[in-house]
Amino acid sequence: MTNRMADRSDQIKALSSESRLDILRLLTDPGTEFADQQSADPATEGVCMSMIADRLGVTQPTISRHIDLLRRAGFLTVRKKQKWSYCKRDEAALADYHAWLSDTLQIGGD
Repeated sequence: MTNRMADRSDQIKALSSESRLDILRLLTDPGTEFADQQSADPATEGVCMSMIADRLGVTQPTISRHIDLLRRAGFLTVRKKQKWSYCKRDEAALADYHAWLSDTLQIGGD
């Protein structure tokens, strides 16, 4: 996972919103979903927070709250570049959560 072990309750809360799930879905393939981003390569640098807000039709304060919760949960990294903030999924954190949830609920077991 990330350097800081995210609190499982933060992770559960982060995934309890359809809007936050939409953000994670959009960032699954940022190179395709945000190919029109010109300020940075979305696949390598991440996606500008304002582009995510535009895509979801929400205000900047709303997207900031959603992204902050996903970041605290460890599911997103946010990097500032000049005045913009770029978001990327943390695939290791998402895989760790999936493994924990599967183990906790004994999903896929006999």
